[in-house]
Amino acid sequence: MNCSISGEVPEEPVVSIKSGLLYEKRLIERHISDYGKCPVTGEELTMDDIVPVKTGKIVKPRSLTAASIPGMLGMFQNEWDALMLSNFALEQQLHTARQELSHALYQHDAACRVIARLKKERDEARSLLAQAERQAPLPASAATADVSALSNGKRAAESEDVGPGGKRMRPGVSDSIIAELTECNATLSQQRKKRQIPPTLVPIDALERYTQLSSHPLHKTNKPGITSIDINLSKDIVATGGVDSNAVLFNRTSGEILSTLSGHSKKVTSVKFVASNDVFLSGSADKTVRIWQRSEEGNYDCRHILKDHTAEVQAVTVHATNNYFVTASLDTTWCFYDLSAGLCLTQVEDPSNSMGYTSAAFHPDGLILGTGTTGATVRIWDVKSRGNVANFDGHTGAVTAISFSENGYFLATAAHDGVKLWDLRKLKNFRSFELYDQDTPTNSVDFDHSGSYLAIAGSDIRVYQVGSVKAEWNCIKTLPDLSGTGRATSVKFGPDARYLAVGSMDRNLRIFGLPEDDASTES
Repeated sequence: MNCSISGEVPEEPVVSIKSGLLYEKRLIERHISDYGKCPVTGEELTMDDIVPVKTGKIVKPRSLTAASIPGMLGMFQNEWDALMLSNFALEQQLHTARQELSHALYQHDAACRVIARLKKERDEARSLLAQAERQAPLPASAATADVSALSNGKRAAESEDVGPGGKRMRPGVSDSIIAELTECNATLSQQRKKRQIPPTLVPIDALERYTQLSSHPLHKTNKPGITSIDINLSKDIVATGGVDSNAVLFNRTSGEILSTLSGHSKKVTSVKFVASNDVFLSGSADKTVRIWQRSEEGNYDCRHILKDHTAEVQAVTVHATNNYFVTASLDTTWCFYDLSAGLCLTQVEDPSNSMGYTSAAFHPDGLILGTGTTGATVRIWDVKSRGNVANFDGHTGAVTAISFSENGYFLATAAHDGVKLWDLRKLKNFRSFELYDQDTPTNSVDFDHSGSYLAIAGSDIRVYQVGSVKAEWNCIKTLPDLSGTGRATSVKFGPDARYLAVGSMDRNLRIFGLPEDDASTES
């Protein structure tokens, strides 16, 4: 007797008391658990309706095909054929699955590219919107104020005063401003006589152990290069200007980017903090200067866009009062601005000079301005009279950087041929450093705030101990340019010379200082 489900002789036969049909026990149990019905009649069926059939234990005879060698060979052949057919079917299924997976991955990659493009378009739209909001005119109620009328860096066409030759008329530097500058000069000069080197200044033996502490990718990869660095010494915030037309404010302590300032259309050539308040200045090759003001939320908003120059703005320097600043441009002029109003008080142009300005810096006392030119000349100006009082010649190539020492006596200038030191009391060059080969210009020079050290950047970074006119200026540390570009473009001392911030022609800001273990031991 055979099972009603499998058609084979059951090993554990059972019978239904309702239909009288014979089943294999394991098959009927599974069918009842799944459906609860008889597989043949379809009537309701439970395990209580199933009765086992008792049979004697017998040995099942071999099938006829397995009873002889030819039969067994035929059986093996059939099994082999079935195995090959099954393997062929599996290979076909695998090939189909691979094709489907490849197509799915292609669709996923295409979707990711579309999403990335949409995100980029969204970010660009947001940037343009933010830029448009910053440049939008002020409300009518504020437009009546003089400051607001000048908020975009130039007067409205109908109110603009034009002098002979079509040149714009400037308000000029008033007697009250000159008095303010003179008072600031007297105060700082008096303080300088009493000033001593702070005990917190990093000693020479510690500076000799400086090494790279960190590297921070602040600017875009498609337009790498840091052109300018400044440091807010009181807050330990580093600002960088980049070839990607952005200025970035970076908190060195936390290692976080505080703000990325977008708006310039060409590379940012100069960045400066205004120490007394949350104001930041940026000059650009797009011929403009922007004044940024920190908001209560911590963001920086563009308060003014100054468009007084007709060529690239190469340098921005802030006066010691923190109320005025100067910009220098390749258009052969420099402008003196009122910071709070964003107003150009005077634009100085020397008819005898046809050289554009490539660098500028105020003397620590504020009554002297130094400018470097494309013609290798350093020009010294009296700020009160705006007159050229001295010229320093001797460099080769454009003067790329200027730095006054805090002692008020020394001026360091960098150009293609190296660095020259000038004695402002005798108006002469007393020392020169020719550090690199003729194809490598010196790009940056900076005295620390105490006037004890001088940093120079070119194909590497070198730190000198400040001496005197007669005493030697010894090189106490040489740091390699780890950017791989061979061009360190800017260098700046941190507070008490505790670290050096270095920018190169890659997109990374590098911090050099004492390793943590050495720093803790030193402190």
